[in-house]
Amino acid sequence: MCLRVFVVKKTMQEPLSKPERIAKVLARAGLCSRREAERWIEAGRVIVDGETLASPAFTVTAESKIVVDGQPLPAKQPTRLWRYHKPPGLVTSHKDPEGRPTVFQRLPENLPRVVSVGRLDLNSEGLLLVTNDGEIARRLELPETGWARVYRVRVHGTVDEKKLAALEKGVTVSGVKYGPIKAALDKQQGANAWLTVSLTEGRNREIRKVMEHLGLTVSRLIRTAYGPFQLGKLTRGQTAEITGKVLREQLGIKQEARTGAARTGKNKQEARTGKPNRAGK
Repeated sequence: MCLRVFVVKKTMQEPLSKPERIAKVLARAGLCSRREAERWIEAGRVIVDGETLASPAFTVTAESKIVVDGQPLPAKQPTRLWRYHKPPGLVTSHKDPEGRPTVFQRLPENLPRVVSVGRLDLNSEGLLLVTNDGEIARRLELPETGWARVYRVRVHGTVDEKKLAALEKGVTVSGVKYGPIKAALDKQQGANAWLTVSLTEGRNREIRKVMEHLGLTVSRLIRTAYGPFQLGKLTRGQTAEITGKVLREQLGIKQEARTGAARTGKNKQEARTGKPNRAGK
């Protein structure tokens, strides 16, 4: 398992304007996702005002003294967001009980502790957004954002375009109801075809299950866009930070300072040229 070591110079917590759930505060500090925070709390890793929490159903204020794994809660860092081209064969998880390689083991070492915006399954590839702000990650995952996830999908089988068009009305597969899916045939070559598929609510293995329902087998699945963010020319294993104007316009986030990767000479050049950074592993 790959462990990331990070040093936080400040321990002053960002003031809270009103009481908030502890899991939300931990996520916003960039330590973990909200779901992970709930598991940490249940495992007894979080102490508030000298009391070890046993349940995430707990609110904190600006005066609360929060300790995680024996360390004071670090100050909230400026929100940062990266595009990453996930190769197939990686699990989108910080650790895998089966010992398979994970996305977070392959990210560049100069990234801070990050969480993913949604997931891509083991055999899927393409655009994965990662951020140091767990609360932003959760917000971007919600279908309410209306952001489309766009995929290039290679399937084995003969495509019935009428059945593809019917997916826009939603479909129920094995008792699970899926929302509207836009799917178009790009090319049919013999027994294989390429499709462009777009959806706003990406459930676990949704595209694979829906295509199987139509008698098609997915042999390759590449995410090319997540909302306004594009895979672009990123090659497998590369990352590129989304900065400045784009963050402000798309997420309403103001970057107060550039940190981490932008402070090294190599990545300053990348920031100026817009060229992506290749993963170090």
